[in-house]
Amino acid sequence: MDQRISMTDKFDLNGWCAQHLQRVEQALDKWVSVDASSDLEHAAPAELMRAMRYAVLDGGKRLRPLLVFAAFEALSSGLTQANESEAACDVEAALRAACAVELIHAYSLVHDDMPCMDNDVLRRGKPTVHVQFGSASALLAGDALQALAFELLTPDDAAVPASRQARMCRLLARAAGCAGMAGGQAIDLASVGRPLTEDQLREMHQLKTGALLQASVMMGVACGDATAQAVQALQTYGAAIGLAFQVVDDMLDVTADSATLGKTAGKDQAQDKPTYVSLMGLERAHAYAQTLYDQALAALASSGLSDTRALQGLASLMVQRSS
Repeated sequence: MDQRISMTDKFDLNGWCAQHLQRVEQALDKWVSVDASSDLEHAAPAELMRAMRYAVLDGGKRLRPLLVFAAFEALSSGLTQANESEAACDVEAALRAACAVELIHAYSLVHDDMPCMDNDVLRRGKPTVHVQFGSASALLAGDALQALAFELLTPDDAAVPASRQARMCRLLARAAGCAGMAGGQAIDLASVGRPLTEDQLREMHQLKTGALLQASVMMGVACGDATAQAVQALQTYGAAIGLAFQVVDDMLDVTADSATLGKTAGKDQAQDKPTYVSLMGLERAHAYAQTLYDQALAALASSGLSDTRALQGLASLMVQRSS
């Protein structure tokens, strides 16, 4: 793989990630706030907001927000923005989109971990939200995080044009609903103890995991201006890395420990869930992840965009990760 990512060697991915992660953390801390002086219209009850902050802050890889920024910047690279006000709106839209996808991701984890779903007790190296706050508070915190995501995408001022708000809301709603995460989770729950074909497993994970990762890329696209060629390429890239992420996740569930993962290792096998490892074995699953990675890079090469190094680096990071 090292030869295939040589084009990113001169790109400081760690520095790029650190810069954007700081922006995301500061924005999330501001927008998911107990402080009634925040720019949200109403302050939530303090206990509910504490559960929301517990679910979102101080943990997580933030890959989805990073994908938003990487796609947005790939479109913006080499362009000269004549209107500074318009440029500021684009950047504001990207930040709100990045935080919104992370809030949707956080809400999905809160609900997935609950006793009625996966019944997990460890997430991001700490007790899950329902363990810490109780099931009722966890349910409400997840609901509130989902609602807050769409509130962030629809500010009252002119920071984000209405047409762009609508486009981003549609992308995120579709990725989170029955044609995305919720649908994938329903298939997952119905598949416990049942063998799935490779096509069935792919469909489940394209919905449950891949949809939001692909939507993160396309949210970044929605914040800028893209040719039809670039849109198609980035859709293909997002689909490939979304599925690759899940293949690697299935592998790590078998090969890593709970301390490294920050969540319960071996859970899939213990619950008799179909995974890429149970279907293919580790060696074939690893090869499939590499194939998807190659597809993602090929898509970027066909995009016509001048600088996709952040997107390339994130694809490599997702496939090579150890947690």
